[in-house]
Amino acid sequence: MSNQTALKSCLSRREVLAYGFGDVSASLVWNAVSAFALLFYTDVALLPAAAIGTLFFISRIIDAGFDVGIGLAVDRTRTRWGRARPYLLFGAMPFGLFGLLTFYVPDLTTDGRFYYALFTYFILGLLLSVVTIPYSAMLPMMSQYPKDRIDLSAARSVATSLGVIVVTALFMPGVAYFGEGDQQRGFFIMGAIVSVVATAMLLYCFWQCQERVVITNTVPVNLRTDIVQMFRNRAWNVASGFALLNFIRFGALLSLTPYFAINVLKQPWMISVLLPTLSGTLLIGAFLARPVLTRLGLIKADTLALIAGFLCYAVLPFCEQSPWLFITLYVLSSLFISITMTSIYAMASEAVDFHQHYFGVRQEGLLAAGVSLAIKIGMAFGTAGVAYALAIADYDPTAVGESAISMMAWIYYGLPLAVFALQAGLIRYYPSSTLLSDSGR
Repeated sequence: MSNQTALKSCLSRREVLAYGFGDVSASLVWNAVSAFALLFYTDVALLPAAAIGTLFFISRIIDAGFDVGIGLAVDRTRTRWGRARPYLLFGAMPFGLFGLLTFYVPDLTTDGRFYYALFTYFILGLLLSVVTIPYSAMLPMMSQYPKDRIDLSAARSVATSLGVIVVTALFMPGVAYFGEGDQQRGFFIMGAIVSVVATAMLLYCFWQCQERVVITNTVPVNLRTDIVQMFRNRAWNVASGFALLNFIRFGALLSLTPYFAINVLKQPWMISVLLPTLSGTLLIGAFLARPVLTRLGLIKADTLALIAGFLCYAVLPFCEQSPWLFITLYVLSSLFISITMTSIYAMASEAVDFHQHYFGVRQEGLLAAGVSLAIKIGMAFGTAGVAYALAIADYDPTAVGESAISMMAWIYYGLPLAVFALQAGLIRYYPSSTLLSDSGR
């Protein structure tokens, strides 16, 4: 690809910004749920941790399968709004509504509250797929130029970061402020605020973004062939595996951090520092990622970032008595890892071109659904694994024992290091630009 082609662009700053708003929307609602649903269910709705672990796991696994159906639907959708945008228009309000209902505690028995939680959490996950799969598939539809796609990927990373910073830093203080001692009321009001803002942003994304890469041919309906080809797409395999590992880590840390800050570090105030940092560093990392990924390439940049992130994180257990040193190393590690987070979106976009080159069709919806499936499964294992681990350690919110505290520490320190090592090995199999041109399947 010539340098002249690489520098071409057809997107305005407003459209790139609007595309980012779509991820802010999903990030606000879903990260509020991912970060605080376990705490909400165990400590506010008073549901047993093991039952919530089962709820998380089953809901996300079923939801992951639903992603494939949405992806196939996007590939076969033809409307005056395009192929992906209609899902944003019609999915925005239901998504916001169930974001609100998830943080409501009905006046029912324990079994009744559990089934209500199961229903609202499950439907919210399905609605997340309805808006985010088309949203992801829309990125390669908006422009054929690499510069635009990197800009959109960076905007998405910034948007994710902003959403996580806002929701994780302000959600629990908002619960305390609006609840005035009543956590049920506080969670419900904050759920309402987050959901209204998210709905408005998703509709703005629909309004401002356009699909320019138009496919005139009709994709034949052959589910078996489509899925087999997807798994033969080497770029997609690496992107999905990379995302799976990342979101096992992300899901576990997101749900475990409130418990970890309170019970291991004995510093509850650090919840509003560690949680925003976990993904908030994407705000800076997205700007760093653009020149780093462009200059070094995905493979080399991700490898170096993972090594640096691993080394910083490995020192954390020795810094528990120095909160600001702990935070500094945590921020540095997260900053390095944020580069790899941005690269996931770039890999997923490249996988579409790879697929078209070798199989003759552009399966934006299916491939986006496949990556989303990996993310959902990763989150399922991460969040459900934490809930099960707390149950095994006999976690009791009224009297937290040493076994539960030890379990929290082992997961918080050990899991990310294992994930970083596995990702560093996996990225070596990602096809280079040469392989994308010459071989690759």
